Amino acid sequence: MRTLRRTWRLRPARIALAVLAVIALLAVAGGALAPHDPLGQHPGDMLRGPSGAHPLGTDYLGRDVLSRLLAGTGSSIAGALEAVGVAMLLGIVPGIASVWLGRTVEWTAQRAADTLMIMPFTIFAIAVVGALGNGLHQAMIALGVLFAPLYFRVTRAAALGLAQAQYVEAAELMGASRWWILRTHVWGKILPTVAVTTAQAVGQALLVVASLTFLGLGVQPPAPTWGGMLASDLGYLAQQPWAPLVPGAAIMITVGALNVLADAVRDSGAAAGDLRETGAAPPPVPAAPPNGPAADSTGPRAGSDDARVPDRDGHARTGAATGTASSQEVEQRVTTG
Repeated sequence: MRTLRRTWRLRPARIALAVLAVIALLAVAGGALAPHDPLGQHPGDMLRGPSGAHPLGTDYLGRDVLSRLLAGTGSSIAGALEAVGVAMLLGIVPGIASVWLGRTVEWTAQRAADTLMIMPFTIFAIAVVGALGNGLHQAMIALGVLFAPLYFRVTRAAALGLAQAQYVEAAELMGASRWWILRTHVWGKILPTVAVTTAQAVGQALLVVASLTFLGLGVQPPAPTWGGMLASDLGYLAQQPWAPLVPGAAIMITVGALNVLADAVRDSGAAAGDLRETGAAPPPVPAAPPNGPAADSTGPRAGSDDARVPDRDGHARTGAATGTASSQEVEQRVTTG
């Protein structure tokens, strides 16, 4: 919660959250806010420019571009969130389990993550769609599987650092269960890292979803999507060269807001870590003054020239002269002995 409060204090984070709130509203109620039917075709109004009836113009079938943009927001955002949700489920749990459940689970999870990391997103999604059928859920599950190694590595790295912390080791020695340790000490520290990764992953997933719908995968035409609108507009650049800018701007603004939010959360987490480290350092202990109570206390200081050492006859002798007297006594004993 402290990281979230620090994030909210940053102005770029507030702007990004405002933009994302508008995008979320359009994703939920975009179809209801559309001024026209996004699927309604009007051949007499094909490829018209912006006007009062059509603020963003019409496409090659006479459909209102603004209505299709608003209606396509929900499917595009929902697809990206579904892919990220699958990635979180398949990445976070194995990432934590690889640290706490032994070497066998660790080796198996790492090999699976390495295998998935070398697969390209688009080609793997096309293969899954070809095997399971062309649908949004099939494509997003394939995309989530490929995003899982990102969460796995991030979560595992954070959990490895926490597993060696002194308070975690102390809890284990006190007999705390693994579930209690994970819930109390580990998950709260991993959550800011997961939040940053999620903001970045949603942006990347949105780009991949737009790429798949651009190719006609996932959402079947004539259902509106941002990627599908890009694909249809590219065939009529001679008549409307500005048409691809509309869905492209929507994708760019959404991904940019997500990246800004991810950077703000990361900076807030780093600032919180610096404050914890500064607060954990003990204050320096001031040295005793030369004429303070330590200097006035009875008894000579160790190593001082004023230290008195009694000799064999009971007379006081300075520390500097003690070594000389002792050497003379040894020579006399050797000579007489």
